[in-house]
Amino acid sequence: MPERVYNFSPGPGTLPYEVLQQAAKDVVNFNNIGIGLIEMSHRSKEFIAVTDTAEKLLRELLEIPDNYKVLFLQGGASSQFFMVPMNLLGEGKKAAYLNTGTWSKKSIKEAKLFGEIDVVYSSEDTIFDHVPTGDQYQVSDDAEYLYFVSNNTIYGTQFPEMPKSEKMLVSDMSSDILSRKFDVSKFGLIFAGAQKNMGPAGITIVIIRDDLLDRAGETVPTMLNYKTHADKGSMFNTPPCFGIYIVGEVLKWLKKNGGVEGIEKINREKAALLYNMIDSTDYYRGHAQKESRSMMNVNFNLPTPELEAKFIAEATTVGLNGLKGHRSIGGCRASIYNAFPREGVVKLVEFMKEFEANNPA
Repeated sequence: MPERVYNFSPGPGTLPYEVLQQAAKDVVNFNNIGIGLIEMSHRSKEFIAVTDTAEKLLRELLEIPDNYKVLFLQGGASSQFFMVPMNLLGEGKKAAYLNTGTWSKKSIKEAKLFGEIDVVYSSEDTIFDHVPTGDQYQVSDDAEYLYFVSNNTIYGTQFPEMPKSEKMLVSDMSSDILSRKFDVSKFGLIFAGAQKNMGPAGITIVIIRDDLLDRAGETVPTMLNYKTHADKGSMFNTPPCFGIYIVGEVLKWLKKNGGVEGIEKINREKAALLYNMIDSTDYYRGHAQKESRSMMNVNFNLPTPELEAKFIAEATTVGLNGLKGHRSIGGCRASIYNAFPREGVVKLVEFMKEFEANNPA
């Protein structure tokens, strides 16, 4: 087997190696019961235990209050762009949205199909290089909720603290859930695609307050109604079994490594290594404003597009993969999610120093 590379991809992102090793065994013979994980019944006692463990660990690590349901859904986080307003809004109702990147922009488009959407702040005119502070926008009294994306993968921005509002908060935390401490009780609904910090693509986790489950109107299709899945413990239909299993294994790994508090410390150290490198020279230029920088996605440019292409190509030859920036912004992007090892960041910083010395602008 060739040596593993450092995967800086924005998603699917790096998973803990020990989780991959365990999954390789369990896919063939789960817990030595003579049947593989992905061929066993989702209603078997063995798989129910897998789901129960994943939910229990998520509740523990995020300190989720008892009056919230945890749902394991299919459809990707993008399906939540319409499921959220479909369930929480309705004719004559309004919601406030913060437009801080591609994914919030897409969610705004979908939400407008189900109610009045008030975009109370947008950073699009500066190419989404920052997130707002609370005094830069105002939410109207008749808004049902305030929606925001906590971390923006494409532009490398992140809310340093969760927004504060008298209105219920709804957030897409796909790219930074479990990376830092926050208070779940301040939110009505949180959702996250798993493929960056929790598991493989194909599973989305929704954390929803109990009282919101009865908001959906009669015209909401059965499969798109949160209550459908809450009432059946995410077993109304066959759930994303493999995804749930991997999430559970990743959560075990996270708990063993100090939980959210422990990983936040490591995440801040990793991000600081990269940003200190960027700030130490004019050769590399970060996209995000300093006060809005992401711990998960570090975006930067070199003096010319030609040097960026050479940087990405040469990095790949030394095992630093996935550094190409999103097509909408270009440049380079290092995604350093929870499971990304610190030594990979150290190696990237060393490479950046060498590349600058060998390729003057």
